Amino acid sequence: MSRAFLIIVLAVSFCAPRPCLAEYPIFFDRLFNSDDPLAARDDQGLLHQGPALNQTDFDRRRNFRFSYYFESGTNLTSDPAYVGALQRDLRRLGYYCGEIDGIFTREVSVALARMQKNYSMTVTGTLTVPVRRALHLP
Repeated sequence: MSRAFLIIVLAVSFCAPRPCLAEYPIFFDRLFNSDDPLAARDDQGLLHQGPALNQTDFDRRRNFRFSYYFESGTNLTSDPAYVGALQRDLRRLGYYCGEIDGIFTREVSVALARMQKNYSMTVTGTLTVPVRRALHLP
């Protein structure tokens, strides 16, 4: 009786369908499709398609997303790719209406100040760590 039960359990475990990496989109996406560290991501961190390309999509980026976490806001505002991602996210939330050109202008600073006010942050109009967290930027 116990030998037959053991054979049935082993047969069922070997014949059961096994999940593949495609069924785990978070792991699969982060492991294989994270070529662009500033690509638009949703709340779960998954890459998704954005609207039409703009000129900052072709600017030079770093290879790894975590390397942006160690930079200060003043250094990142001189990076056109990062400012383009910032402008894109501010536009998505309705705070910025200008052109996405990768230049940190007064309009971007005003948009940041509006966002900081609505999110109950200290209003400075500069790129701070809470702003980066709220926009899901590194």
